[in-house]
This record gives sequence, structure tokens and C-alpha cells, in this order.
Amino acid sequence: MKKFLYQQTDFPVLQNRVYDTAEEARNCAKGDIEIVEDQQTGLIYNAAFRPELIAYDSIYNNEQGLSHQFREHLEQVAELLEDALGRENLIEVGCGKGFFLEMLLKRGADVTGFDPTYEGSNPRIVKKYFEPGVINAANGLILRHVLEHLPNPVDFLFRLKKANGGKGLIYIEVPCFEWICQKRAWFDIFYEHVNYFRLSDFDRMFGRIIKSGRFFGNQYLYVIADLETLCEPSFEENDASSFPSDFLADFFTEEQNRTEHPVCVWGGASKGVIFSLLRERIGLPVDIVIDVNPAKQNKYLPGTGLLVQSPETALVGLPADALIYVMNSNYLEEIKVMSNHRFTYIGIDQ
Repeated sequence: MKKFLYQQTDFPVLQNRVYDTAEEARNCAKGDIEIVEDQQTGLIYNAAFRPELIAYDSIYNNEQGLSHQFREHLEQVAELLEDALGRENLIEVGCGKGFFLEMLLKRGADVTGFDPTYEGSNPRIVKKYFEPGVINAANGLILRHVLEHLPNPVDFLFRLKKANGGKGLIYIEVPCFEWICQKRAWFDIFYEHVNYFRLSDFDRMFGRIIKSGRFFGNQYLYVIADLETLCEPSFEENDASSFPSDFLADFFTEEQNRTEHPVCVWGGASKGVIFSLLRERIGLPVDIVIDVNPAKQNKYLPGTGLLVQSPETALVGLPADALIYVMNSNYLEEIKVMSNHRFTYIGIDQ
């Protein structure tokens, strides 16, 4: 039995994949959103998710390490890992393009990464899935922003437990569903994220949690748990989701729906994709998208087909009274400095 929470249709299935042409971007693969709460496990997920629509490739790019603000977050994570897991015999599962793993290596950690989509040359990254027999059991596993993408997250954790000999500590970092609800962050629900976690979900998954909390402006939550104590979660009535009935109310506020042009979005990742798409659907299209990631620049966003520009290119012709929607307020001050405080800035999650 499932409790319905939220619905959208025809969302791009990969928000962080960019395209060579606007037409290709507009015609990208799309899927539906039906967020439900499972009344047996208590877990929250997209019941309309179809894994066969998802194919991560070299064009997929969600690298945030180019931001000074985000690098500070990663340093905080690294310190947390050193305190809880140590530096010896670590494994990062789903290490992506290897940015965080290489940061750990520079800090003196003995860490191996696993990711079948990795295309670099670092010998410490194995281009396959972490499974039994590929390497000796690690003292600690690192799972950053992976679990929300997987159709069966608890099954995946059990596979990791088996692959690591049934023991070891695990660090899990995922977006925080409580923050999404509190902020009415409709721009943070999208197809790539199958699952939406709360800290209490992990309390029901693990018999022993060493440490847990929230950071990055409370947008992320983390858990350090003992893999040996992993168990199947069960729904608890007193832990039922309190999804807000006015979840979309902030989308229609006067400030977020101003009609003067040009309308500029700073952030061409998931939030920017969904923000631009839903504005377009209510007749208030975005004109300009800015992103500091060179891999996204001069490419087109899925769904809207908007061109992503570098700050240097986009800001040149932007009038001083232009409105810039900042997709993540964690970067607001950094963006103001980069653009010389010349514009009107609105953090959409404030």
C-alpha cells in the first residue's frame, strides 16, 4: 500500500545531461513523477520511475567542485570521514569523475574508487561496480549522492554489505527530504532522484548509527552507520511523512514570477533545469542560463533547450537591473562577487 504525495509529468529523465542542439534538448527522453510513501517500509520514492529510461554516459555531468563554496563542503565531508572512518583502506562507491576521491588522496587517504562510467586515468579508480571478490573488505565505504538514484536502495545496501564481507562502516550522503518539504523546494524533485530520504529512514535501516546530521545549508543529510547492523526498514505511524499540502504555493509568489526581461538563471544543473521548465509551462520563460562548469557551457538544457553560457559571456550584455535567479542560495554570495554585485539576485530556496 502506498500513500500518494506529489505528481508531475514529462520531466527530462537526466537533468545533468546537456545536448549539442536545442532541438535535441527539447526532444530528450522524458518520464513522470509520482512521489509516494510506502506503507510497509516507510520509504519515499517515485513510483513512476522506469530504470530503462536512464543511461548515464560521458556527457552526463554533475560536477560541483568548480565552486569554492562546494569545495568547502567537500573539505568538511573529508574531515568528517577522517574522524569516523580513518584514512586507511577506504572505498568510494560511485565516485563519478573522481573529484572527491582525488581530494581524499591528496589528504593522505588510502582510498579506492569504483565507477563503471569513469573515463579518467587514475589507477585508484576501478571502472566497474563494487561487488564480492573485486577487492578485499574495506574499513569504510563512502556513498555520496548515489543512493537517491537507485530503484531499490535497501537491496543495494545489502549488496554492498555482502561485497564488503558483511561488516565495516558506511558513510551515506543524500539530499534531505525534510529540507525539500520545509522550503517547498519543488525544483528539487526530479526524475534522476528515485528516492527521497529523511534521517529517520536510516534509523530504521540500521541498528547502529555512529553519527548523523545535516549540512550544506541543511540541504544534505549524512549518516555513518555499521553495515553489520543493516536491516529491512518497517513503516512507523509516528514517522509518517508530513508532506505539505501547499507544496507548490511558493512557485506562484510575485517575486519568483516577475515578468520583466531578461530573466536569468544561474545554475544549469538539476534545480535550474526544473525551475526553467516549470516557468516555461506557466508562460514565464527564462531567457538566459549561466553555469561555471565548462562542460555545460555552449550546450543546451534538457526540456527547455536553453543555451548554457559562461558568466563571462552572459554578463557582458546583461542590463544592470536584470533579475538573476540563483538556483542554490549556498552560492549566492559567491555569485554576487563574481558578477560585481551589479544585478538583482533572488535565491529561490530562501
